[in-house]
Amino acid sequence: MVSIRQLERQLGYSRKAVQREVASGRLHLLHRGVYAVGHRLLPAHGRCLAAVLACGPGALLSHRSAAWLWGILRYGPAPLHVTSPQPRKPRAPIHLHHSRILTEADRALEEGIPVTSLPRTLLDCAGESRFSQLQRMLERSEELKQFDLAPVEELLGRSRGHAGWGRLRQAIALYQPVPFTRSGFERLFFEAVLAAGLPRPATNFVEAGFELDVYWPEQRFAVELDTYATHGTNTAFERDHFRDEDLMLAGIELIRVTDVRFHREPESVLKRVATLLARRRAS
Repeated sequence: MVSIRQLERQLGYSRKAVQREVASGRLHLLHRGVYAVGHRLLPAHGRCLAAVLACGPGALLSHRSAAWLWGILRYGPAPLHVTSPQPRKPRAPIHLHHSRILTEADRALEEGIPVTSLPRTLLDCAGESRFSQLQRMLERSEELKQFDLAPVEELLGRSRGHAGWGRLRQAIALYQPVPFTRSGFERLFFEAVLAAGLPRPATNFVEAGFELDVYWPEQRFAVELDTYATHGTNTAFERDHFRDEDLMLAGIELIRVTDVRFHREPESVLKRVATLLARRRAS
């Protein structure tokens, strides 16, 4: 595979020389400005490289085509998906995407083909695939010893708003260590937070001299999980109010959720937590 850019800039061909090679049958036009050398009998990998070359500098094989190249999706690469760092005109039959926030961590070279990194591939596929299929991709990447949780979490930390963000966040919860919790209620609440696609919180985190049940350090937002067994006396009731005031003075916003309320209306509680977290991020 070779592009007109490579022929001219790297190999020194003129446009007329390229036309002569096409006329002689040595170059075969596949996409605008992209040629197969010698013949058109291309394997799937050749078609993938041709699609990337057709979409200009910096383009990467992406989405389900990238998942096939990484070996985590059994189906072939077609229809071919390519992501470009710049908006470009459609390149039918290529499915062309563009993203201005691609970093070096999002780029890889697999079998000589520029491709989105495995974490970025998973994120893109999460926006278009069924959750069960995304889980199979994660499982396959683990079988191939390609999966690394840290780069996926790093990507999620800088790609909030991507269509696949919430689904991938939920899918990787299985691969994260279970945090220390003191009660079944705390564990239940923590798992529900992850299932809802919210950022992963810390548990039993010490801040400003106080231990917080569930805490998002970046947003300085906490949820205290109350049961009658732990707050069933007047002394405890008064002590908690002083504690809440001290936390407020330290710049930490805190809400309290009882086990009775959470079991009665979990979706409402999680929706409120999501809204308050969003406000803290915006402030």
